[in-house]
Amino acid sequence: MDVILLEHVARLGAVGDVVGVKGGYGRNFLIPQGKALRATKKNVEDFAARKEALLKQNAELRAAAEKNAATLGDLAVKIVRQASEDGRLFGSVGVRDVVAALVQGGHVFDRTQVDLDGVVKSLGVFHATIRLHPEVRIKCRIDVVRNAD
Repeated sequence: MDVILLEHVARLGAVGDVVGVKGGYGRNFLIPQGKALRATKKNVEDFAARKEALLKQNAELRAAAEKNAATLGDLAVKIVRQASEDGRLFGSVGVRDVVAALVQGGHVFDRTQVDLDGVVKSLGVFHATIRLHPEVRIKCRIDVVRNAD
């Protein structure tokens, strides 16, 4: 299935690219989310007429995200968990825990914006990536520490 991208999609393409994707990905994710249109002859012609407006809108959103990234700088959160003597957690720290810690720190992010390299199962310092815009990302430092008990 060929689609026209209406916004930048990671590992797929930029605004205006006509790319081939699997049918389910296009029908169930890209098109309903407003990220793409089917690449029919009519849609290609319509897109050509509004391409400049979409590019301008994307540039404005990216500039706002870059400004927000500059104000946020490097984020850091501390997550307190129970752990064994050798540093293994009783449980784990996932994306939801990171988002909850960010919200407690006064930052509002959706869990779909946070990329954690994997589930954290030990004490230490880890890093997550927060996507403010498909083209703008910031790093977040996660300190997983043992509680006093």
